[in-house]
Amino acid sequence: MHLLEAIILGIVQGLTEFVPVSSSAHLRIVGAFMPDAGDPGAAFTAITQIGTEAAVVVFFWRDIVRIISHWFRALIGRIPRNDPDAKLGWLIIIGTIPIGILGFVFKDTIETTFRSLWIIAICLIVFGVVLGVADVIGAKRRELKDLTVGHGIIFGFAQALALIPGVSRSGGTITAGLLLGYKREDAARYAFLLAIPAVFASGFFELYSSLKSPTPEVFSLGETALATIIAFVVGLAVIAFFMNYISKRSFAPFVVYRILLGIFVIILLSFGVIQA
Repeated sequence: MHLLEAIILGIVQGLTEFVPVSSSAHLRIVGAFMPDAGDPGAAFTAITQIGTEAAVVVFFWRDIVRIISHWFRALIGRIPRNDPDAKLGWLIIIGTIPIGILGFVFKDTIETTFRSLWIIAICLIVFGVVLGVADVIGAKRRELKDLTVGHGIIFGFAQALALIPGVSRSGGTITAGLLLGYKREDAARYAFLLAIPAVFASGFFELYSSLKSPTPEVFSLGETALATIIAFVVGLAVIAFFMNYISKRSFAPFVVYRILLGIFVIILLSFGVIQA
């Protein structure tokens, strides 16, 4: 049964990582309906996110190579330090700092208290509404070339909110971008690029910890690896769909979905159908 559940959760991770609905919330909610999985755990979530983040690397490969190349060349004086791609490299580094610090400081709380389904349901609703408001009032004029250090820091703290399941890494960062006046596709592109260092660092740290000090987990490393591979394949398809979708349409369907899902989880919790 564990193998089937791992496959299902891998699919869920791939389907929900890039759209602004919170993949960690979905893993927690879906796991609550599985007899063996329960809460898959923060380690399982972090490791499977390596798969979806690998999909980001594949999808944005040319962008990533160009940014890294220009960043190094600017660092050694081969090109101007104000080169747009070199600047973007620095802003990704700066934007990663908040989630790195807060993730380390609040690690225990993230793995316990924040995984309460009550908190997840409330975050789904509240941050869904915030996303909807931002999508309506955002100017949608700025592009990635307009990024500043101040904006990079704001993006970084928005991403850090995703340490709480239910917020959504992409949703939180995209919301910040919309409120700052960025176009939907530019906010999403930066959100995905910004997530790469944080997700890989978190995922490989959890993987290293699991190998170094094995503890009883719901899923074995083999099952987790399978879920990660599945998340990669599904995630690659979803990210292509999502980037095309937001270039033409609003986030309204995701906002409605988040609110309805949050209400549904609260109802189930209230009647004791699932446990927090």
